[in-house]
Order: sequence, then structure tokens, then C-alpha cells
Amino acid sequence: MRIVKLTNESRENLLSDLLKRDPNQYTEQTQTVAEIVADVKARKNAALFEYTKKFDRAELTADTVEVTREEMEEAYAQVDPSLIETMKKALVNIRTYHEKQRQYGWFDTTEDGTLLGQKVTALARVGVYVPGGKAAYPSSVLMNIVPAKVAGVKEIIMCTPCNAEGKVTPTTLVAALLAGVDRVFKAGGAQAIAAMAFGTESIPKVDKIVGPGNIFVALAKKAVYGYVSIDSIAGPSEILVLADSTANPRFVAADLLSQAEHDELASAILVTNDEEFAKKVSDEVEGFAAVLSRKEIIRKSLDNYGYILITDDWNDAIETVNAIAPEHLEIVTASPFEDMMKVRNAGAMFLGPYSSEPLGDYFAGPDHVLPTNGTAKFFSALSVDDFVKKSSVIYYSKEALKKVSDDIQDFAKAESLTAHANSIYVRFENEEK
Repeated sequence: MRIVKLTNESRENLLSDLLKRDPNQYTEQTQTVAEIVADVKARKNAALFEYTKKFDRAELTADTVEVTREEMEEAYAQVDPSLIETMKKALVNIRTYHEKQRQYGWFDTTEDGTLLGQKVTALARVGVYVPGGKAAYPSSVLMNIVPAKVAGVKEIIMCTPCNAEGKVTPTTLVAALLAGVDRVFKAGGAQAIAAMAFGTESIPKVDKIVGPGNIFVALAKKAVYGYVSIDSIAGPSEILVLADSTANPRFVAADLLSQAEHDELASAILVTNDEEFAKKVSDEVEGFAAVLSRKEIIRKSLDNYGYILITDDWNDAIETVNAIAPEHLEIVTASPFEDMMKVRNAGAMFLGPYSSEPLGDYFAGPDHVLPTNGTAKFFSALSVDDFVKKSSVIYYSKEALKKVSDDIQDFAKAESLTAHANSIYVRFENEEK
């Protein structure tokens, strides 16, 4: 891995380089996605099936686009029972964690006849997108469906690509079944996002779309935002390890590569204040990269977006973390809990040498759907909050309103909104002051 002595200039260059991975930068695909979305919106099933034939080489109809119960049972029989047991264990952890995020309505009353409060309501129908193609990610199925289920969403549908024979990846179906999905449709790409956003004769319109995907999926989610809600426009995966000389260089190297293997645009960064330690990590990375199964992808990822950054000052190391705002942050230092308190921007934080990033990807319980490309500065991990909406509740008695009627009218008149003022005035116009 390239080793860079960090200065203000090199930090700015690095941030600029990382932002090139932002899906918003891929403008050449925007028009193609816009055309697909508009076509599915207008022609519904007909367009969806045409794009499925074009991109997935599968012939689908209204009778075959939805995964049947028989197909789910067939998938269950094809998945290794030990993997199913592992998914069940992970499911317990994920559900337990998200149950602690539940929010409840509240009401506050006063003696003069007012009641203010908040009503929390789950979304009615949510769509989960699950990629197909090069790899299957049943862990993402669990991470997207479980918080919706815990929130109380009434109907959860899932769209995922099928192969040319019209079959969906078995592990994806099993994970969806375990997590509690209601319906599954054989649809992928931008056309699936459009189908969920606007509805077709077969796929119902949803209130929100969540889940990862390629650049076409990301841009399609951006295009339909406003017609429906979305979780985020996710970019390539990334990890940043903040480590000092007390860390194990072999552990750190292995953790960096756990994200580099995702794809050529993935980012793996080490920030440290120890140059000798940095060189040890670099040597370990080279050793692992030569033998791991996805070494071609790893090499391209490291060549493009792999860095070891050396700072003179530990405060500079912390501020570099905050500037990058990584999706995954490992803090492997002598005082990880103390250092964690100084970090403002990170999607998920893993503390100490035995809390490696894959623990969060698969098993610990917190959601692995995280903000990328620096958006951890203002976005959070997917949670139960993403699947509920909150309504304000206001009640005033006549007496309570009368006490503040003049104040409200004064405020309204100051904004030249006389109808607002009149709405209050008419309730007391026949009463003596």
C-alpha cells in the first residue's frame, strides 16, 4: 500500500480522490436511468419485463414475476443447513439490537387545558432491493428487513434479479424468508426501483425503498426520491483503521483487505502516527493480497483507493478520521474508548483488536447499512427510525386558546397572513374582552 506523510495539502487531495467514487459523479449513466424509470412508470409490467429480458435474459410474465411459496421451499432445500443455523443466530442478534431502537408516542398535558404529543406510525409498505450478479449477500437481506419488521411495517416486499432460467439465488430467498418478508419479485436494476416507486400491475407501490445496488440502482433511487422515500444513495464500501503502535499489524492488514475485496472502487485506509508500524502493515497487506481469492479486485482497490496515512500529531490523526467520515471505523489503540469520544463522524465504530469489521457485517447486531462517501457527517446507520413517521398532536381547550389568541393574531399579522389571524379571531369575536 502507498504510504503518505499527511499534510494539509495531501489531506485535501485524498478527500478529493475519495469523492470521485460518489455515485453522483457518474453523470453518463443518469440519462439511461431516467429513461428506464420513465418507461416503467408509463408502461408498468410491459417495460419491466422487456428490461428483464434485455439485462437478465429472463422471460417473465405476470404469472411468473413473483416468487412462489414452492420456489422458496425449493431454495430452503438447496442451502446448507449449517448456514441456515448461522443466519438464525445472526437474526436473533440483529432483532435484539433493533428492538432497543423502538420509539413510542408521548403526550404532555397542562392544567390549563392543553395537550401536546407525538404519534409514531410505521410505514405501510416498504420495498427492499437486493442485488444479484457477482455475489449474493444474505446478510444485507437480514439487515434491511429486520428493522422494518421491528418497526411494525405492515408489508415488506423484496425485489432481486433472477438468472436466465428465472431462478433467484437460494441464500437470498432463505434469508428473506427467515427475516419475515411478505412478497418477493424477480426484478433487478433501475427497472425494479421504478416498479417499486410507481407500482405496476404485479408489483405494488411502496412508501420507501431501501437496500444496496450498483450505480444504476443508486441513480434510480435518486431519481424516484420524492415520489417515495429512500434510505440513501450508497457508494462503494470503505474502511478506515485508526491504529497506534500497540496494534497488531497482521490484524490491521487483514481488516483493511476485508473491505478492499468488495470491488475495485472500495477504499481501505490506515491512519497512524507510527511510521515503523505503517511499514509492517504494508508488508502484511502485500502478503495477504498475493494469496486471497479475490486478489485481482483487492489489488485494483488498493491501487485506486488504498492509503496508509502517517501523522505527526495524534490530534491530526483524529481530525483526519473526522474529515474522511468513514463508513466503517476501527479504533485499534491503547485507549480505544477514549479515542472514540473524540470521533464525530463515522457510520459504525469497532473498538479494540477483537472487534473486526466483519463482526458488524454479519453477526453483532447493529445494522451494516451505513453512510458512505463522507455522508457519515450527517447520515446514520439504517435503523428502526427509517421505517416510522412521526405526527405532531395538538389539543387546546377554548380557555387555553383564548389566553394566547392575541399573541397568535399579532404573529400572523406581522407576516401579513390575515386569514391566519382571522381563524383565531372568529372563535372569540362575540365575546367581551
